[in-house]
Amino acid sequence: MSQPPWHPESLAARLPFLRRRARLTAGTRAFFAARGYTEVETPYAVPAPGEEVHLAAFRTERVTPTGERRPLWLHTSPEFAMKRLLAGGAGPIFQLARVWRNGEGSALHAPEFTMLEWYRPGASMADLIAETHALLRAVLPPRVTCRGIAADIDTIEILTVAEAFDRHAGADLLGTAGDAPALAAQAGARLRDGEGWEDLFFRLLLERVEPAIGRERPTFLTHWPAAQAALARRDPADPRVAERFELFLCGMELANAFVELTDPAEQRARFLEDRARRRTLYGDEGWPLDEDFLAALEHGMPASAGIALGFDRLAMIAGGADRIDQVLWLPSP
Repeated sequence: MSQPPWHPESLAARLPFLRRRARLTAGTRAFFAARGYTEVETPYAVPAPGEEVHLAAFRTERVTPTGERRPLWLHTSPEFAMKRLLAGGAGPIFQLARVWRNGEGSALHAPEFTMLEWYRPGASMADLIAETHALLRAVLPPRVTCRGIAADIDTIEILTVAEAFDRHAGADLLGTAGDAPALAAQAGARLRDGEGWEDLFFRLLLERVEPAIGRERPTFLTHWPAAQAALARRDPADPRVAERFELFLCGMELANAFVELTDPAEQRARFLEDRARRRTLYGDEGWPLDEDFLAALEHGMPASAGIALGFDRLAMIAGGADRIDQVLWLPSP
């Protein structure tokens, strides 16, 4: 029978990773302070937890002093709240936030974990890639090893999603957009019953692209198909893709970033599309459309770029841990 996580023997086994995590936290705060960012804190229990189709939220309830009961959800990201602050004029901001995603749990996933998010007004995707790489170099040694994969931090790879599919799946991703049989034929994949283009896109991404990138060095996977970037601005040079990137390191997805969509009408339309898809897949989500966030966009959010980085996974890389529970002081029950 395994020891509980608070037991002296269990805690002692995790302490080297946890002390490395504490140094990582201090280094991260120092990095952003030196660059003129302000650390912020936003509410964890919110009226609307997010609009990501495939994320499930934890429900809770607020009881007011008068006895009124209001449903709330633990947020899946502080993104909407932080963008409200951008609209209010907060300037460059960052947050180390606890976030919750129901139904998750594995060597790399926890239902409650820490997200590092930061937003910089006026930044481009290239600016954010450079800043993210600078953070890695500031808080990690030049060479890291995690889960048996060694990587050099000093150099990076920048690869568009279309280039990655051409290289690792043998398919013209944008040329087959919306045509699942054509994408399957080019990739030499058998199309499953009821599998649409988006489903096949994610399967090929998971099975062929992700295992091949972010191993020897950090890989920034950029310019995602517009349909897979609900909060990102479309690329002015190619509206088929959005200004989004994901970062992979030591074989793990580490971060997801956008040049932010600031058009309130387009954002509302994308929210409604996502809500319709989620209802089809999972039923009624139970929370209202986030009108306050849309009002902030109407007021005027500055052109910005922002990123969400899984801080526990960064701690795994920093300490060489194999599992996410090794870098958690007390893993979720």
